Amino acid sequence: MAGVAGVGSLIYTGYNGLKCRMFVCCDKRQISLNLEGLRNDLTHKLHGQHLVQKAVIGHIKGHNDIENPPKALVLSFHGLTGVGKNFVSRIIAENLYKGGLSSRYVHLISATRDFPHEGMVEFYKEQLKDWIEGNVTKCERSMFIFDEVDKLPASLLDAMKPYLDYYDHLKGVSYRKAIFIFLSNAGGPKIGQIMFDHWKSGKKREDIKLSDLENSVMLSAINTDSQNGLWHSQLISSHLITAFIPFLPLEKEHVKKCIKDDIIKKYLSFYPSHRHVPEKYVDEVMEELTFQPALEKVFSVTGCKRVAEKVNYVMMDKDLSRDEL
Repeated sequence: MAGVAGVGSLIYTGYNGLKCRMFVCCDKRQISLNLEGLRNDLTHKLHGQHLVQKAVIGHIKGHNDIENPPKALVLSFHGLTGVGKNFVSRIIAENLYKGGLSSRYVHLISATRDFPHEGMVEFYKEQLKDWIEGNVTKCERSMFIFDEVDKLPASLLDAMKPYLDYYDHLKGVSYRKAIFIFLSNAGGPKIGQIMFDHWKSGKKREDIKLSDLENSVMLSAINTDSQNGLWHSQLISSHLITAFIPFLPLEKEHVKKCIKDDIIKKYLSFYPSHRHVPEKYVDEVMEELTFQPALEKVFSVTGCKRVAEKVNYVMMDKDLSRDEL
């Protein structure tokens, strides 16, 4: 009998291996951490976010290296518009999942798109639970990215608590290898104020530490008129967030790097690297962007969010063949 069972197991294993060579499966062919790629992308493509680089690499590697992590990895990205929250989510996906954001195991949820009606919260709760359970049942290493989480009712976020908690299994399914990333603007203004005070005091940007921001940002986000968002949910009171990762407002030097990145991406045959991009074009794009405060003009109001469209506008009538490389 044991021999028959062993043969059956071998047949199933062989069939499963053949199936996964022909079709997409939740295995190492589809999900494998490219640590060097992650480190390289966060170092060279993400600008002005030294706190993010260290925290993301550490938590993603730590969670991935453990065969049976104690709970799902839950990262909270918070900061102003255009500072890189969505960009970092994409970088993580691209270095962990084949196909990046297009992988069937990576799921992007937009608060305003997917849960638009306040009066349907109870329906959304059941929908969200069924959706998480269904996807993790198919692949225990699924990743969920929640954008605009500050616009979600706290009670809707509460529905996710069991999947983020320290349970071995729920109805036979383990959620401990899943990744949840929450993106929020909550706390962004406070981060901006702290960074402005830091700048005014003459300190280096790179000297600011996570501990300089964490408590102030959390208190600022909690003490708002709105009762929506992560900060008012049981995920906070139950201490289920693995890490709060603040994204700093971007200064002119960082925006200039974003501009050069975009010009290279669009005109690679003319400008193969940053040093080849004419400063006159960078300056023209910078003139199209707004910086604050009004007097000092230290931080970009929209980060790098509008850079791509402003590059298109500035470059549309340029005769690049006349530039001296």
